[in-house]
Amino acid sequence: MGSVRSHRYSIVSSEEGGMKLSPIAMQNGYGNGNVGGKVHTQQQTQTRFVNMDGHCNVQFINMSKKGQRYLADIFTTCVDIRWRWMMVLFCLSFLLSWLLFGLIFWFIALSSGDSENQEQICISNIDSFTAAFLFSVETQTTIGYGYRYVTEDCPFAIFMVVFQSILGCIIDAFIIGAVMAKMAKPKKRNETLVFSHYATIAMRDGKLCLMWRVGNLRKSHLVEAHVRAQLLKSRTTAEGEFIPLDQIDIDVGFDTGIDRIFLVSPITIVHEIDEDSPLYDMSKQELESSELEIVVILEGMVEATALTTYSNSFCYENEVAFMDKEEMEDDDDDDEEDQKNIRRESVALEGSNADDVKSTAFSQDTQPFKTTA
Repeated sequence: MGSVRSHRYSIVSSEEGGMKLSPIAMQNGYGNGNVGGKVHTQQQTQTRFVNMDGHCNVQFINMSKKGQRYLADIFTTCVDIRWRWMMVLFCLSFLLSWLLFGLIFWFIALSSGDSENQEQICISNIDSFTAAFLFSVETQTTIGYGYRYVTEDCPFAIFMVVFQSILGCIIDAFIIGAVMAKMAKPKKRNETLVFSHYATIAMRDGKLCLMWRVGNLRKSHLVEAHVRAQLLKSRTTAEGEFIPLDQIDIDVGFDTGIDRIFLVSPITIVHEIDEDSPLYDMSKQELESSELEIVVILEGMVEATALTTYSNSFCYENEVAFMDKEEMEDDDDDDEEDQKNIRRESVALEGSNADDVKSTAFSQDTQPFKTTA
């Protein structure tokens, strides 16, 4: 099957080190695999477009003016980079500004002869670069020890002190804002949003459905949570154009509103395989042998910060399980047993006194209803 996968990713350039989609063979997301030069293929194992943890295995190459494009949106670039590079940028922004203005103040002191002329000086007690650097640090951080200071006899030095103070405020606002925005990103919230490892095709309410489960591990809710799914597969158009990544929406109840969920406990997301479904014309054997990927995206607002977070998962064709009648009956028996346990707990709760009921209802340490996601 690896050879089939390599044919599917025939636009992969081996010189760029593996799975990289070349924009030479990808025009507006489409390509026929032979545009602009030689096509390289490589025997590889099955490679996902999206990992189970939601990370996409796509790297853009041959981008013109990539650095300029990232610098044009420097704030977003700083928020998106790793923390180690953010700390490096944090330290360098201050160190470089201190060094720059230290050199300027040292140049002013040398040009005005402050070390020789003690009657009319620009900056007091600046007799070395170290002293100028310390004066720069004291000025920008508003430490102000008082030993080194600018006199009124040097307007240019006064201007540089004012300019450094203003620039220091700008650097503080930018760096602190970027750090706070990075800390407030709800990206880590998706670590507690889990998906089932397998999707299931089975009958529900007399209809053939594709189902999978999602769950929220935190006690805090996900506000306005909704689910959407897409089918990714390659196809060839009537004109012979090869599309390596054709995206088809999978209906999970958008028209009826059931795609919006209240994720208080793990729930099952259902896609009805009807005439409008992209899976309708596929048999079990075709589905198992076809190369397709199903990406499930869960979006919602974090209750504590009202910021939007999303979590996505991936399902390959060999991760779709077909349930027969006996397995469905066993699953129904498990659900009935869970319901009996809930009813027994409810009866026991009704038999307790009012104080116990009140304490149980408002206790944060009650055992949740455990369901396998």
